[in-house]
Amino acid sequence: MKTLLRNILIAGLFIYTPVQTMAWGLLGHRIVAEVADQHLNKKARKEIQKILGTETLAMAANWMDFIKSDPSFNYLNNWHYVNLPKGLSYEQAKNTLETDTGANAYTKIRFASSELKKKDLTPEMKQMYLRILIHLVGDIHQPMHCGLEEDKGGNDVKVKWFNRQMNLHSLWDSDFIEFQQLSYTEYAKAVDHATQKQLITWQKDDLSQWVFGSYQISGELYKEAEKNTNYSYRYNFDHLATLNQQLLKGGIRLAGLLNEIFS
Repeated sequence: MKTLLRNILIAGLFIYTPVQTMAWGLLGHRIVAEVADQHLNKKARKEIQKILGTETLAMAANWMDFIKSDPSFNYLNNWHYVNLPKGLSYEQAKNTLETDTGANAYTKIRFASSELKKKDLTPEMKQMYLRILIHLVGDIHQPMHCGLEEDKGGNDVKVKWFNRQMNLHSLWDSDFIEFQQLSYTEYAKAVDHATQKQLITWQKDDLSQWVFGSYQISGELYKEAEKNTNYSYRYNFDHLATLNQQLLKGGIRLAGLLNEIFS
């Protein structure tokens, strides 16, 4: 009987544990949203509370991953990332993003933002688009969600993390963040120290700059993986500042976008 109960519990964990292809994983998305929550203006906070009720930004942040278990939402799968060809300049990347009409994180952030500004949107649709927006802003600040199409954003790049086999995408989704051993509230508090100049600059940046920044980081990560794929403490030392800044930028920019939408 004990063995049966144990097996049921293990099975339940597999059912409810998110897959590793989700940007930032549970923890990362909640960190981004928690940072954003600290930088909302009063009007935005009031409007968001009307939409989400008692659900916080951090809890809403993972809705897009949780609903992957429902096939009726499969059309959202391509919304989580944006792929760009290798070696683009900013102007080339921006032109590619602006002329691509397909479903990707860039086009859908713009779409969800536009929808949320509509006065006649139903409460149910407002809630869905807000959850989507919170998630997608987090997604594009995970560098491998702005990676190359040919390797599925690093999913086909095999690496070792403390001798455990995985891929470059999943490392940046979750394992790298979880290695820091902080809760999402502790992590958000630890990184949320942007200067006033950074706040203004990051929130003024165009959406294409958000994507291009992640794209540039992914390019460096790819180059490194061509030389070495066995990562441990040194990798943490070399890349932790980048990881933390991407989480912080995501939160600051999300707050700026929400303040603008609900102003």
